[in-house]
Amino acid sequence: MPHTYETDGAAIYRQSFATIRAEADLRRFTPDEEPVVVRMIHAAGMVGLEAHIRFTPGMAHIARTALQNGAPVLCDARMVSGGITRARLPVGNAVICTLDDPAVPRLAQSMRNTRSAAALELWRSHLDGAIVAIGNAPTALFHLLNMLEDRNCPRPAAIIGCPVGFVGAAEAKAALMADPPTPALTVEGRLGGSAITVAAVNALASRSE
Repeated sequence: MPHTYETDGAAIYRQSFATIRAEADLRRFTPDEEPVVVRMIHAAGMVGLEAHIRFTPGMAHIARTALQNGAPVLCDARMVSGGITRARLPVGNAVICTLDDPAVPRLAQSMRNTRSAAALELWRSHLDGAIVAIGNAPTALFHLLNMLEDRNCPRPAAIIGCPVGFVGAAEAKAALMADPPTPALTVEGRLGGSAITVAAVNALASRSE
């Protein structure tokens, strides 16, 4: 017998988001934050993720406004930059990932750091007013925080810092939220990843579900 299943993509989204809103505890999130959290839960397939999601006050509104004003999105990994839905970006915002730049391997050697961290050095000319989306590398988030300790370093509008992993991820995100240099969003602990980070960007880019 053939399997019977939902084939309407729009209906699948509607049912998915309705299920999340019925099952997740979203009470502490503001109206600006709630659709972002719903999409992050959807990307993870994990009701309960909301307990680990943290925003600094006003972050969602600030990030959404920055995107509407043309802010570029700076991504630590191709999985992040590739996942952003360009049609959702309000003004054709640039999506930038410098990880594959030919200068990065030698720069990483000279810095004695990972390529993910070294790639951020190539963000400097784009960083002012940008949306940062880090979903893969804790070393990238740590290096960004070190960069922003310099008062002369341009400031992004907001940071989505959700790297995943067992080494440094929880610590990098805790450092971000302990003394946020800009408005920030994170998922505490080891949880995170490119799909969750992309979901946050897409939700901030457009309220459409």
